[in-house]
Formats: sequence, C-alpha cells, structure tokens
Amino acid sequence: MRFCLNIDHFATVRNARGGVEPDPVMAALIAEQAGADGIVVHLREDRRHIKDRDVLLLRQLVKTKLDLEMAANEEIIKIACEVKPEMATLVPEKRQELTTEGGLDVIANLAKIKDTNNRLHEAGIKVSLFIEPLTDQIDAALETGADMIEIHTGVYAESKTDEKISDELDKIEAAALYAHNYGLIVNAGHGLDYHNIKLFRSIRTIDEVSIGHAVVARALFVGIDQAVREMLELLK
Repeated sequence: MRFCLNIDHFATVRNARGGVEPDPVMAALIAEQAGADGIVVHLREDRRHIKDRDVLLLRQLVKTKLDLEMAANEEIIKIACEVKPEMATLVPEKRQELTTEGGLDVIANLAKIKDTNNRLHEAGIKVSLFIEPLTDQIDAALETGADMIEIHTGVYAESKTDEKISDELDKIEAAALYAHNYGLIVNAGHGLDYHNIKLFRSIRTIDEVSIGHAVVARALFVGIDQAVREMLELLK
C-alpha cells in the first residue's frame, strides 16, 4: 500500500502568521526524501491554506507524483489544466467546512463531473473521484470515465466501538473490491492516522492512502522525515 502525504496543514501553519514559514514546498521535498510515494494538495477556492504559488512550485520540484485535490470549479479546472499534475482528485467543497465533510455525490452531479473529467483528461491528467464506499457511487464514477476513486474513510476513522469499526472496515473493503473488479484503481483517505491505519492496511485492493493532518501533527514533535518514515513502516 503506497503512501501520499497531504501537505495542506503545513500551509495552514504558515498562513497563521501571514509569512513564508513553514514552507509546504520544503515539507514536500523532505517527505519525498523520506520515502513518500506522492504529494497531495487541495487548492481550495478560498485559498485557506495552499496558494497558487505552492502548486506552481510543487509542479516544478516534486519528483514522485503530484495529486491536486480540487472542486469542479471553473477557475480551479483552468489552473489544473495549465499546471498539469499527474492526477487530480475531485472533492466536494463548502466554504464553511473545516475540512472535507464527505464524499462527492457523483450521481447528482454526473454531467458536470463527466465534463470536468473530459477536460482534465484532454490535458493529460488522470482523474480520481473522492466518494463514499457505495456501489451506486462507484457505478456513477465508472460512467464519468474516472481512472480511479478515493474512498472516504472519515466514518471509519471517527468510529469508537469495535463493532462500528469492524462494520465500516467491511464496507470499505467491499467497496474497494467492487471498484477493483470493474477496473478502477482504488485509493483511500480522510482521518487515517498512526493508530487506525493498522487495521486498514489489511485491505489488499487499496493501492494508495492519502494522509495529512496526522503526519503534520506527528512532525511537530519528531520532524517531517521521521513522521513520514514511521507511517511508511506501519504500511508495510
């Protein structure tokens, strides 16, 4: 199972003082040297953490893979097509949310997502859709022509009882197998950390996980290099 580091919250800390440190681009380079398989950033419409400058520099400097999380927003689509990351992950986005609150409703937005996918594909960008572990959403993702999905793991990550954890893990595993059998690459992310990843890594049909906040929090105490290496060790 591969590991991509979401560096959004290095930018959150930087922006708290309106300065230039800590530089999320430097965080990405250190993470790559520590073994991360890719770098993830969410360029939000309100630019609350990652800025356009960050994305442009990352495109020039990242040697592994750059995954641009984005809403199907006209301004952001144009930026993506100009920057040309290796992949783009379409996510829902609301101004008032602290972080992404759930999966994209592909069924309700089928035409718009299909059009966005086509435009990104024309620019040579692979497309992933961030969705709930539901077969009807996976079917809709297939209809849009997406290359892959990212399963929203937030409910699993927030579960407290053993029964609830087991139930959510089963749902994710079933959805991952379903998507895999139909030819989709399956990724996963949201709320995964150094504890709940231990059970999660048993799902063999998931190719890659995206983790951000937990690693950024760990890095405050041990540094980016060690935080990345610890997560990679847990994923073995």
